[in-house]
Amino acid sequence: MTDADHLRREIVAPALRHIGMWSGAAENLLLGTAAVESRMGTYLRQVGGGPALGIWQVEPATHLDCWDNWLDYRPEIAQRVLDLVPPVYRLPDDSPVPVDPQALASCPLYCCAIARIVYRRAPEPLPAPTDWAALEAYHKRRYNTVAGKTKLGEFIAACKACGVMA
Repeated sequence: MTDADHLRREIVAPALRHIGMWSGAAENLLLGTAAVESRMGTYLRQVGGGPALGIWQVEPATHLDCWDNWLDYRPEIAQRVLDLVPPVYRLPDDSPVPVDPQALASCPLYCCAIARIVYRRAPEPLPAPTDWAALEAYHKRRYNTVAGKTKLGEFIAACKACGVMA
């Protein structure tokens, strides 16, 4: 497990600032998401054989959707996101997405940026930065979804257990 303050300082804040999507609420939401989805990076592949990858457990289909239906229409943001990916994970121009999904597991700055974009696509604004109940509800509605396995209370419990919140 990565220390929450270390992840905040070394990955989350720099990634969000680089893509121009930093806020206190976004930072806390991404830290909470990392806590509940992977125990702060304990798991870089979904446990049980599922497809999700990286600290934020982004599924390859979600990754593709972020590019196809959001980033492809925002070239300035797309370029900032691509800046976070080493060349080894770049795919040829005729690929459906410019980045190999394996980068989600191997490049935490990139995975964080993609996770932030998942939330950015939601129509409603982010909750207040320290309204943990609202951040949990937002995570469930916009990231884990009704079909996801996370239950009410698990986000906040993971945030406490991982040191995201006191």
